[in-house]
Amino acid sequence: MPEPAKPIVSALIVNRNAKDDLLRGLKSFFASADVPVDAVVVDNDSSDGSAAAVKDEFPQATVLVQAKNLGYGRAANLGLERCQGRFVLLLSPHVVLDPQCVGRLADFLLTRPDAGAVGPRLLLPDGGLDPEARRAFPIPSTLFYQTVGLSKLFPRSPRFGRHNMGHVPESDVHEMDAGSAACLMLRMSALDRVGFFDPRYFMFGEDLDLCYRLKLGGWKIFYLPSAGATHHVKPAPPDRRRQVTYERHRAMWTYHFKHHSEDVSAFGNGLVWAQIWGRYVAERVRDSIGRSRRAAT
Repeated sequence: MPEPAKPIVSALIVNRNAKDDLLRGLKSFFASADVPVDAVVVDNDSSDGSAAAVKDEFPQATVLVQAKNLGYGRAANLGLERCQGRFVLLLSPHVVLDPQCVGRLADFLLTRPDAGAVGPRLLLPDGGLDPEARRAFPIPSTLFYQTVGLSKLFPRSPRFGRHNMGHVPESDVHEMDAGSAACLMLRMSALDRVGFFDPRYFMFGEDLDLCYRLKLGGWKIFYLPSAGATHHVKPAPPDRRRQVTYERHRAMWTYHFKHHSEDVSAFGNGLVWAQIWGRYVAERVRDSIGRSRRAAT
């Protein structure tokens, strides 16, 4: 019998206790692929039977079971070592792909050798665009506009709404700074040059950091609206909300300190630090008040 064709696209999914969504996402991946594909699932110590369910329903997938939660970056790096495809589709277990999404993303990379990554039109269940689907890098001014609310007041402003690129029609193909690891196709040869994920991030910021390094390496990153997917975002359970909030803000500071702090004065870096951790404190206070009100009713 002839050997199976080498995959053009490898899906890489990092999972933790998302069995039902994971199975649905894998089903959409294999159903939407019109090119040779494989899938690698890295399971971060799930307790809901995710790994066994994948092995039963998708025996063609590679499942790497971890004895503890490694975080996203470390787990994804293990998965990247096992991906066979020319391109790697980073995929959240909470994302469902539209028909032909995989092929359209792959075709784009095949026809644009200067592209290191391309992301789809990633929608939320209400039909709105996921704000993480197309982003500019979070420089200090952008962080300030978000902190004081100018980005929400003027979402289509090239200046105040720059981070989520509201000034560019979401129906247009365009270059961007960064997409989202929830659904982003990468060129493996580009990763071989710039390196895999930085393990200093635990569960946020890895995709921004990687896209920044791709751009430094001379690669372009694109948004492709003809490829579609839906991100069924899940709120953090109450017992993990504090850790999730902390890790999100820690990632903000890690990214800024790594990539932008040398271009900012000590006073400016202090302001950025205060903005980030001030937002963290504000979020924790709002969450505590909300929990107190719910307990009182």
